[in-house]
Amino acid sequence: MYKVFVNEKKLTLSKYPEDIEKKLRFEGFATLEIAVDLLQNTSCPELNVYGENIEEIWEDFTHMFKVIEAAGGVVINQKNEVLFIRRLGRWDLPKGKIEIGESLEQAAVREIEEETGLKEIILEEFLNNTFHIYTERNGEKILKTTYWFRMRYVGNEKPVPQLEEGISEVCWKDSDAISRDVLPQTFKNIKLILNDFWAQH
Repeated sequence: MYKVFVNEKKLTLSKYPEDIEKKLRFEGFATLEIAVDLLQNTSCPELNVYGENIEEIWEDFTHMFKVIEAAGGVVINQKNEVLFIRRLGRWDLPKGKIEIGESLEQAAVREIEEETGLKEIILEEFLNNTFHIYTERNGEKILKTTYWFRMRYVGNEKPVPQLEEGISEVCWKDSDAISRDVLPQTFKNIKLILNDFWAQH
């Protein structure tokens, strides 16, 4: 099963129909175009496209977009607090595009170092990946895949936001602060990855 966010609305691609109101059986490429159009241009809150061959559906789906890959992490410190960045008024986890020749792991660590100024990061394990689509200013449709890792910070430096990337704040949040401050002002993909992190924690 794949969950892709389109303007913060969930498109689920699955083998069997999900228990939601709006479902489309996969009948080929056009089904996916209709699904994305409904999520982008109507009030439809979520949608499920289902069909026997999920990998074929996913392959057709990815061909609709330019695919960009990114990597990032859920970083915890010795107090079990999670590291967040704030950009354009929303809380987010540190992440960024993978550069040519980089592994997923190298990109995730580098992006966290760049966006937060923290160096002593230990990468522990892969958590999951998330997907969302957006349109560039030039009209190009992008499918962004982000690979997330569980990480640990073992230093004691103060995090510093990468201002030139539009990051206004970097801070550690405990579970109360995450519930109170972060969850109401973050993206659904971030909620998904935090849930994965807590489920394995």
